[in-house]
Amino acid sequence: MGHGAEPLTTPPELYLQGSALIGQTRLFGPVDLNIPAGRWTCLLGASGVGKSTILNLFAGLADGVTFDGSFGAGDKAPLGRRIALMAQEDLLLPWLDLPRNVALGDRLRGDKGDLERAKRLLADVGLGAHLSKRPTALSGGQRQRVALARTLMEDRPVVLLDEPFSALDARTRADMQDLAATMLEGRTVLHVTHDPAEAARLGHRIIVMSPIGLTHIDTPPASTPRPVDDGDVLALQGELLNFLRQDTTCAQPNS
Repeated sequence: MGHGAEPLTTPPELYLQGSALIGQTRLFGPVDLNIPAGRWTCLLGASGVGKSTILNLFAGLADGVTFDGSFGAGDKAPLGRRIALMAQEDLLLPWLDLPRNVALGDRLRGDKGDLERAKRLLADVGLGAHLSKRPTALSGGQRQRVALARTLMEDRPVVLLDEPFSALDARTRADMQDLAATMLEGRTVLHVTHDPAEAARLGHRIIVMSPIGLTHIDTPPASTPRPVDDGDVLALQGELLNFLRQDTTCAQPNS
């Protein structure tokens, strides 16, 4: 695993309590957010409410943001090397082929990288026939699948996902949701999304974020990933969409 102490492998809960600002402009808060250990939490909301900022705070990448409060892991141990982040941008290196992009984390930590495992993950995401290609030869959806494979390659107890399936067509999106839910079972997952259908399928916990705070939405008892045509899932999808529309209408901008 490279140099330094081995990261803890037990998935911790996450917490965040406080407010975030850029300069004198409030991004969100105050909020009190709890992400249960070993469960998949969907953070749903409109653009601009601060969802990605929360993700970046946990990842240590919220440059330019002033946070007034506290956040971290419930076990109080550092999060750094326990996190895998899939950002909105795929961040693939154009001069590397796909397996080397997937194994990039190992290389950056000074390890050789398990290219055979990287190739298996690329096959899992439907790109086994494209191993020798560079990212510039791929579509946006294919690049997003490479980024998903790279995130799965990291094999971390905490996984932060920022719109991980947004560039995929409907069929591929459902397939990748199934794959991610299976491979990340038992991890602490925080998944930022705009998509009510996605949250209804994947979330053990669903939290809607708006300019006026956080709202917890009850989820169906069925195990995840829930079937796309399940009646409870479709009902929850409608409930979430109606909530988002009402919330957008009623909410007042932060000052």
